[in-house]
Amino acid sequence: MTDLHMHSWYSEDGEFTPTELVGQCYWLGITTMSITDHNCARANTEARAQAEAKGIRYISGIEIDCVYKGLNFHVLGYGFDEQSADFVRVEKNIEQQSFLALLERLEKTQALGFYVTQNEMWELSREAYWKGSWSGEMFAELLLTKPEYTGHPLLCPYRPGGTRSDNPYVNFYWDYYAQGKPCYVEMEYPPMEEIIGMIHRNHGKAVLAHPGVNLKDREGLLGDVLALGVDGVEAFSSYHTPKQALEFYRQTQKWGLFATCGSDYHGKTKPSICLGGYGKLPPNWEWFFSNRF
Repeated sequence: MTDLHMHSWYSEDGEFTPTELVGQCYWLGITTMSITDHNCARANTEARAQAEAKGIRYISGIEIDCVYKGLNFHVLGYGFDEQSADFVRVEKNIEQQSFLALLERLEKTQALGFYVTQNEMWELSREAYWKGSWSGEMFAELLLTKPEYTGHPLLCPYRPGGTRSDNPYVNFYWDYYAQGKPCYVEMEYPPMEEIIGMIHRNHGKAVLAHPGVNLKDREGLLGDVLALGVDGVEAFSSYHTPKQALEFYRQTQKWGLFATCGSDYHGKTKPSICLGGYGKLPPNWEWFFSNRF
């Protein structure tokens, strides 16, 4: 079993350490893995050492925010030199912008009618790696524990039995903090072409992450994105229906690219997503992928 998309605590919305993720993969029988933290390559050294000790094939990974034609995308990098200063610069850029954006995000959350203080958010992020980044998932985690908001209409969909309760924290983020939503704060992400070039410069492969999410209602852009020089597409994802996965897989074959699979496992922020959960793969997938690394 293979899972090439998971997040450790080096992602602002990840729960587990790299060592804990390797242990979980080992007990689930995952034999090839990659930790792809948001804009951060720090997990790879620890994860590789732990994976090799357990006989798991490890591929260095990262998931980088970028932009194309005004839309936010994620590009996965695999098999690159994780010691490169390029990835440190990516992390520092996001870290600085996140710190500047946190108060604006707080103010927009308060504008929804919620009483949330800076002290509460600093306390919630106290043990996190990204202490200066208050994500939509963190606001959801705090608000859903406040007794005064037990019956708040904006939060009801995210409580047990609600229409958005399968992944309450990240669904709250997508509904209120994602691009175009009420609490969205603009970040200056690098152009997708630049990120693809950086990954290639560091001897890695660039893969378009979960296109069914980022290209929703804009599927016509897929060809333009693939023409930018990505090496592969994350066709098999927890977010894709079997029909979508098959179509993305066919597109990789049409463009001479490879397909990858990944659960996008985070832990508590996406409880309905499990390691190795990304749908059924074509019979020849392992050979098709292995010949690229």
